[in-house]
Amino acid sequence: MAVLTMAKALNTALRTVMESDPKVVVMGEDVGKLGGVFRVTDGLWKDFGEDRVMDTPLAESGIIGTAIGLALRGYRPVCEIQFDGFVYPAYDQIVSQLAKIHARSKGTVKMPVTIRIPFGGGIGAVEHHSESPEAYFAHTAGLKVVACSSPADAYVMLQQAVRCDDPVVFFEPKRRYWEKAEVDVAADLGLADPLWQARVVRPGVDVTLIAYGPMVRTCLDAATAAQEDGHHLEVLDLRSLSPLDLPTVLESVRRTRRAVVVHEAPSYVGLGAELAARLGEELYYEMEAPVLRVTGFDTPYPPSRLEEDYLPDLDRVLHAVDRSLGY
Repeated sequence: MAVLTMAKALNTALRTVMESDPKVVVMGEDVGKLGGVFRVTDGLWKDFGEDRVMDTPLAESGIIGTAIGLALRGYRPVCEIQFDGFVYPAYDQIVSQLAKIHARSKGTVKMPVTIRIPFGGGIGAVEHHSESPEAYFAHTAGLKVVACSSPADAYVMLQQAVRCDDPVVFFEPKRRYWEKAEVDVAADLGLADPLWQARVVRPGVDVTLIAYGPMVRTCLDAATAAQEDGHHLEVLDLRSLSPLDLPTVLESVRRTRRAVVVHEAPSYVGLGAELAARLGEELYYEMEAPVLRVTGFDTPYPPSRLEEDYLPDLDRVLHAVDRSLGY
């Protein structure tokens, strides 16, 4: 076991897959000499060279377009989008080409491209640096979309994503980059949870809190606070947003009979809406309360001095729990 930050766990995962497969290449803005703005690629340029760790122009569409070409020639590109709000120039390449080539070729062409995106708020950044665009990609058939929430998961999930033959949009909660935890760097990936599997990270019996990425820690803190009032909350980390591990979600909510979905993105047409619809279809007669959502607001992301009022926090989660228990 090693105690690593999430950023270091991601760095170690990249180093591991690059050592094991010479076809893995890393590309993005400032990922080379600088090591990335969050230092996730620190040291890789020095150890693997500029042919495998490539500083790109400030052109996200070009990054993804180049990655598609490399994948067609048998490489496994790992693209870093420097900040969440910078991904939109690449959206056409991702949705119109990357997501469709496998189906368009009747399954004969693989697209093993991983797109790493630091996402979410909580770091006091300027405009376009604190967004949550995951629903755009989860809505797109042909893409896999995942979000890690801890250093241990980051280490395993990134390796699994790079080794996947499908395009994977890999969301990393930037506000959690510096949180530390034990990571088994000798873990056998064959024994790890599948990349698309949700996980109960705290068992409970009263309400299921469903979250992913940065909000998993917030929900764990809420569960600890609720226990002082005698409420035992179950916390479910989705891990994969597309595909959704609905069997695990249904099993948890069937046990607690109440669900609160928590995410930073706005509520309208977000992951919470999809989960509420699925739970309503499957467990309508078993649930004791409607599915509630705690989310960001349906506005553009605010200036940093206001983000504490915008982002879901412990108090808002606990208020939703009280509302659910009040039915």
